Amino acid sequence: MSAEMDAPAGVKPAAQWLDFIAIIVCTLAWGTTWFAITLQLGVVDPVISITYRFALAAALLFAWCALRREKIALNRAQHMAAFGVGVFTFVLNYVFVYWAEERVASAVVAVLFAALAFFNLIAFRVVFGQRAPLLAWGAAGLGVLGVALLSWEELTSARMGEAALIGLGLTFAAVLASAAGNVYARRGEIAGAGVASFTAWSMSYGVIVLVLFALATGRAWRFDPSWGYVLSLLHLSLVGSVVAFLLYFGLARRRGYATAAYISALTPPVAMTVSTLFEGKSWGVLALAGIVLVLLGQVLLLRAKKTG
Repeated sequence: MSAEMDAPAGVKPAAQWLDFIAIIVCTLAWGTTWFAITLQLGVVDPVISITYRFALAAALLFAWCALRREKIALNRAQHMAAFGVGVFTFVLNYVFVYWAEERVASAVVAVLFAALAFFNLIAFRVVFGQRAPLLAWGAAGLGVLGVALLSWEELTSARMGEAALIGLGLTFAAVLASAAGNVYARRGEIAGAGVASFTAWSMSYGVIVLVLFALATGRAWRFDPSWGYVLSLLHLSLVGSVVAFLLYFGLARRRGYATAAYISALTPPVAMTVSTLFEGKSWGVLALAGIVLVLLGQVLLLRAKKTG
């Protein structure tokens, strides 16, 4: 399946609406998780919280497959791909992001993650030989520029000391891990794995690795019974993991992983809106201009041919 195939003009209207809905739901889901994550910090170690999140999400996905009588078992090639997604997407990606946000402003993390579509285009060119149209590269560039303008005040006020530089390195590693996870997701697709069962197994492998890491590093297995922690955990597991990743991987299979990865540029505006409602965040002219550029980039990607 090359990047030159499946032009949007050939996509059925029903599929176009499904893509549009998937983008909106994923954007709202992951845009609100930034605030939900802040309610997870404090009592419970971040690695343990991530373990709880994906353990619950994996259990819900397996239950979903059972209720729908979907095939749960995977073959060897599918399990190998699921293990890759588990390690890179659900372990390294999330752990690095949590650690990065302890050292650098979340706005800086958001700007770097907006470049995920770029890294996807490069990774899929190297691994699968897919050539993306120039429109896709331009759209990815608009996403980075838009998020930078959106977060300009936070970027200019961020202190770039030693801790911040470590945070930048962790964020860059998280972006690379996320792109690698998408490569393994594509391999799972090529191997014929179903979206729901493949995602459930991927999260399960991620949980196994997280548990082993937590035990090896002597992390305390605590749980915070407060309403804030429990409700945010449920939101992160059900909405931010089960619903969002099912729609994300489905969108990636239909329209390409670069289009799906561009959601990382769409989530900061939602995160800022949540911050405005709950934390008194103010908007400026640059922020509004950034939103326009981000949305324009998404429109260009949807008009481009299918991309990795």
